[in-house]
Amino acid sequence: MLASLWARQIGLGDPVRLRRAEATRRVLHLELNKDRDVERIHKSGINSLDIETVEGRYMLSGGSDGVIVIYDLENLSREPHYTCKAINFVGRSHPYVHRFSVETVQWYPHDTGMFTSSSFDKTLKIWDTNVLQPADTFSFDGTVYSHHMSPVATKHTLIAVGTKSPKVQLCDLKSGSCCHILQGHKQEVLAVSWSPRHEYILATASADSRVKLWDVRRASGCLSTLDQHNGEKSQASSEAANTAHDGRVNGLCYTSDGLYLLTIGTDHRMRLWNSSTGENTLVNYGKIRNESRKAVKCTVSNGCNPEFAFVPCASTIAVYAVFTGELITVLRGHYSTVNCCAYQYNFQEIYSGSKDSNILAWIPAPQESGLDDTSEKSLCQQHSNPAYEEAWSSSDSED
Repeated sequence: MLASLWARQIGLGDPVRLRRAEATRRVLHLELNKDRDVERIHKSGINSLDIETVEGRYMLSGGSDGVIVIYDLENLSREPHYTCKAINFVGRSHPYVHRFSVETVQWYPHDTGMFTSSSFDKTLKIWDTNVLQPADTFSFDGTVYSHHMSPVATKHTLIAVGTKSPKVQLCDLKSGSCCHILQGHKQEVLAVSWSPRHEYILATASADSRVKLWDVRRASGCLSTLDQHNGEKSQASSEAANTAHDGRVNGLCYTSDGLYLLTIGTDHRMRLWNSSTGENTLVNYGKIRNESRKAVKCTVSNGCNPEFAFVPCASTIAVYAVFTGELITVLRGHYSTVNCCAYQYNFQEIYSGSKDSNILAWIPAPQESGLDDTSEKSLCQQHSNPAYEEAWSSSDSED
C-alpha cells in the first residue's frame, strides 16, 4: 500500500487503479467490528436498510414492528469504540406510524430532506425528514412488498411499487397520484428496481417466476421477459418458457453501472443477466438458501475490481464475485435470518439487519503491516518510467 501511494505521489501510478485496488482490498477484509455498535431501537426483525448517497452518513431502517429509525453513522466522539446513535425515529406512539411491518425504506436519491417507506398496511408514505411527518400517502388495494425510486432520474419523479396485485403501480410525486399501471405479471410483484443507467428502465420480479424489463414511456407492454434458458428450451412447455427461475423471484439488484442485473429466486439460485440483451450469462453461484416469501434485499459493491455481491443467506451474508460466481467469504454474526444489507460506498462498509432485531456493522480490517523498503523498491521498479532512467555513459566504457 505504501509503495502504491509513493508511486502515485511521483506520478507513476494510476489514481483510478489505486482507488479500485484499495477498495477491493477493504472489501476482501470485511469483518464484524467489535468497536462499533448500532443503537438498538427495534423490538422485532429489521426488514430494510438504506444509506443515503449524498454524504454517506445517515441510514434508515424499517422493522417488522412498523418502526422507522434514522441513524447517524459518523463517529462524532472520535473514540475507538462508539455507538451509531438513532437521531430520530417513528415509534409505535407516533401518530403516523405504519400499522404493520415496514418492508422497504429509501432515501430520496438527491436530498436527505425526504424519504419513503412502504408497509404491509397497504400504504406508501412520503416523509419530510425535518418534521418527521408524511407529506403524502399512497394507498393500495393489496399488501405492499417493495418500492423503489430511480437513483438517476432527472425527468420524472416516479416511484415503482410492487404489491399483492400482479399490476406494477407507478406513483408520481409531482401529481400525488398513481399515474400508470404496468400489466404483464400473473401473480404478486415481490421486487422492483430502476436501472442506475437509464432513468426510464424498470425491472420487476414476481411470484410467477418471471422477471420483466419495462420502458415506462411505452404503453405496449414490457421490453422483455428474462429467460433462464436463453430461448433454447422447447416452446411447447409454455409455463416453462421465459421464466427467470423455477420458483418465486424475490430479489433484484443492478450492478452499479447498470449493465447487469442480479436476480434471486426460491429455487435457491442467483442469476446474472445482461440488462441490455436480457441474456442469462450462466454464471454459477452454487446453491443460495432462500425460502423467504418476501423481498430479499441484497446489494452490490461499487468501485471495486472485481465487483462483489452481498447476499443474505439464512443467518449469514454470502459475498460473491459478481462475474465469476466465486464465493469469496461468508460473514457470520447474526443469530437469526438476515433480511437485508446496505453497502456504504465511501468506506466500503456493510450494515446488515436481521430477525434478531440487531443491525451489525462489517468494517474492513486494518492492515497489519506495510511493505518493507525492499518490496517498495521492487514495486516502484516495475512501474518505472523509461523516460526517467539515466541514459548517460562514460567515455571510458565506450572505449
